[in-house]
Amino acid sequence: MTDSRRRRGLMTASALLGGVLVLSACSGGDSDASDSGGSSSQAKADEAAAKKSSEAQIKITPADGSDNASINNSTVTVSKGTLTAVTMTTSDGTAVEGALSADKTSWKPAAQLERSTTYKVAAEAKDSGGLVAHENASFTTVSPDNSFIGNFTPENGSTVGVGMPVSINFNKEITNKAAVQKGVTVTSTSGQEVVCHWFSTQRMDCRPEDYWKENSTVTLKLALDGVEGADGVFGVQQKTVTFKIGRNQVSYVDAKTKQMKVTHNGAVIKTIPISAGSPDNKTYEGQMVMSEKFKETRMNGATVGFTDDDGKGEYDIKDVPHAIRLTNSGTFVHGNYWGAKSIFGSVNTSHGCVGLSDTKGANDSGTAGYWFYTNSIVGDVVVVKNTGDKTVSPDNGLNGWNMDWAQWKAGSAV
Repeated sequence: MTDSRRRRGLMTASALLGGVLVLSACSGGDSDASDSGGSSSQAKADEAAAKKSSEAQIKITPADGSDNASINNSTVTVSKGTLTAVTMTTSDGTAVEGALSADKTSWKPAAQLERSTTYKVAAEAKDSGGLVAHENASFTTVSPDNSFIGNFTPENGSTVGVGMPVSINFNKEITNKAAVQKGVTVTSTSGQEVVCHWFSTQRMDCRPEDYWKENSTVTLKLALDGVEGADGVFGVQQKTVTFKIGRNQVSYVDAKTKQMKVTHNGAVIKTIPISAGSPDNKTYEGQMVMSEKFKETRMNGATVGFTDDDGKGEYDIKDVPHAIRLTNSGTFVHGNYWGAKSIFGSVNTSHGCVGLSDTKGANDSGTAGYWFYTNSIVGDVVVVKNTGDKTVSPDNGLNGWNMDWAQWKAGSAV
């Protein structure tokens, strides 16, 4: 083959090869066009699928997997739709009752949840087009070891005397007092400033500078849910308590004259002969608030340190009538049926209590003990003087009034 023919042959082969390459490229182009059509179809399918998804957005609180969760704030809410079904169960399958809101956009349990419990929630909702959405969650509530509560007095809805402080006893030691105190607010319709005072890491009392105004209403708000009172220990309470202040009754006991004057708004309404603590067992002096009332109760000297040589109580009276507690350590105003009637108003004979003439059985309406018990309410104040004893400790009972206002405010953590 001549060189010229060889060159023509190579050119032809190159042309054919080029043609194959071109054709391959075109073939590839045809393939791309085909893929483009497929991608377009997939996009349309995705778009169609999206159009078939519900717009309803369900939120479950606490979030799925939460630990140390609140026992108060569990909710299921929905936006862009309405809830059609919500179930909450414990890990053992026990159903939790709950209720939908009127507009069916939220659901809450009917009662506070239990601590140290795992709950499972399943929720269903529909959007405006009727398309359904689902959401599920599981969470575990805070344990008793990792939570605290405050036991408070007075009770919700009660009517109490003008001396009644708000007293809160926490079941765990509180080291972050400021955070806890900020979660407690006490207000009165009287407009009186109220300040809280810490007696210990577990007790906080709240009161105004002077006694509450009669006929006012006091509100205690506990916003302690989730508040860290100590390292890893959280509050679980979220509640509001209200109580009413009754008439202004303050009684004045004078151990020297052995008389008690009962006053309303400073005016004496009754004078009662009494027998206070003997010279060997003097009655505390100071302002004391009635914390409990018992128509009849047992008083045993051994419980307050009055014992004989055999270790038994110097006295053990199983039916003391009309007993009203003034201190935690055992000071009462109470009826006395075992003493001679002549001692009242003339001799101080008790082991530290304030005794009033009374009759066994607590049913004699003609006695001083019956009258005083019937006309007293928890929170009334008894002021004792001239006993020769020390002033009662402010934390012995509900007796913070024996601390001046500056000292009281100094015990606040905020």
